Amino acid sequence: MISIKKRASRRTKTAQLTALGIVAGLGVASLAAGPAASAAEADIADRLQAIPGMSLVEEKPATDGDRFFLLDYTQPVDHRDPDGDTFEQRLSVLHTDDGRPTVFATNGYWLNPNPAYSEPTQLLDANEVGVEHRFFGTSVPDEDDWSTLDIWQAATDHHRVRQALDGVYDQSWIATGRSKSGMAAAYYNYYYPDDLDGTVAYVAPSNPDREDTGPYDEFFETVGTQECREAVERVAHTALQRRPQLLELHDRWAEANDATFDTVGSADASLEVGIVSLRFTFWSYGGGDDCLDVPEPKADAQTLFSYIEEWVGFGADFELEPTAPYYYQAGTQLGNPLFNEEYLDGMQQYPELRYSGAFVPNRIDMPEFDDSEVIAVHDWVRDEGSRMLFVNGGSDPWSAKPFEIADPEAQDAHVLTAPGANHSQAFISALSAGDRATATEALLDWAGADAPADLVAAGAASYDASLDHPEPGRLP
Repeated sequence: MISIKKRASRRTKTAQLTALGIVAGLGVASLAAGPAASAAEADIADRLQAIPGMSLVEEKPATDGDRFFLLDYTQPVDHRDPDGDTFEQRLSVLHTDDGRPTVFATNGYWLNPNPAYSEPTQLLDANEVGVEHRFFGTSVPDEDDWSTLDIWQAATDHHRVRQALDGVYDQSWIATGRSKSGMAAAYYNYYYPDDLDGTVAYVAPSNPDREDTGPYDEFFETVGTQECREAVERVAHTALQRRPQLLELHDRWAEANDATFDTVGSADASLEVGIVSLRFTFWSYGGGDDCLDVPEPKADAQTLFSYIEEWVGFGADFELEPTAPYYYQAGTQLGNPLFNEEYLDGMQQYPELRYSGAFVPNRIDMPEFDDSEVIAVHDWVRDEGSRMLFVNGGSDPWSAKPFEIADPEAQDAHVLTAPGANHSQAFISALSAGDRATATEALLDWAGADAPADLVAAGAASYDASLDHPEPGRLP
């Protein structure tokens, strides 16, 4: 069976698709010939650099003759003041063929500087455009003023990139992202629904009621086996009981790593961050065989400390700094997971660490939390969102509060769950056979391709995780 995938040569792939009668955007004839011989008119690098505000940073080799570009694009710091200050936002373009669809990776964090093929890109044999989220990586308008770090500003960044590249990639556009990047794809769809032909968001949480702990509490009562759940909780409980011993080890760790704790306030608070975060992080990225490696409560202090360090980290300043813009967004708009911690028997000493605002550097002014926009997006997706696919993990705590779809058939939208998948394992290829067919057929349909039954059945199974983007670092 044939799949749309980066393995055959461009000529072979075009012949395969033509034989199957698969239409991408303008039909079989246009797929074979390309749009108006545009590729023959100018090299793709020249076409990209000809876009006003676009500059080439670097070109790197990619797979099977594709080309990969890192670029900077000039954006307004505040889209409400387009003639005001600007900053350079880092982009990537993985060029396959300008006659193919384009997958738009709306990153919620920093940009992957190396060529990689997301699952939708592989399934559609598409181009892929990536955008680094404002205030991450090199795309920083102002190191100390984060007042323009909100979901509308980021969505408008994406909108301007989409407009800028429309003359180069004029076939269908599919937005995609994982976790916070998937949230960014949903927000972009909400503000600019006419920009996209479809959206695929993986393990993207939606938290319209931050104080509602119920979904997370239910998750932690049912995930995995009872034996494993209790083992992980015992490690955290025992670590807090033996806080003085672990704090001594933590002080040595801080000295060895030149760690400071100005953001969370103290080494003791930092230690508590790691201990309390263990359960959530374990189930986000572990489970299964990892349950066999959970230390016994009688383990020595060094074993407990090393285990927590390996899984979580401790919220030292150097650990928090790269992802601080996420904590700012979570503390101002997005919300963060809150859940019952009775298993810790009230041994926590820093209740303010329950909220993500505690992890934002002190130099940054934090507005009051306002989730009205997030609630509006959640309600719109549920009741009006169309051509949207949400892929969640059955063993992922972040998926405990998912986006919802009220009428999947009428809205041509789906919320599907990969059984047993944690935060890094949820893909279309991990869905059940029926859901995998539903997701693949929807994606091909939104991208403008006829989908024969055998392609729908086999397409997602051909996904190669080694070509996909690496998982972002774990967040405490």
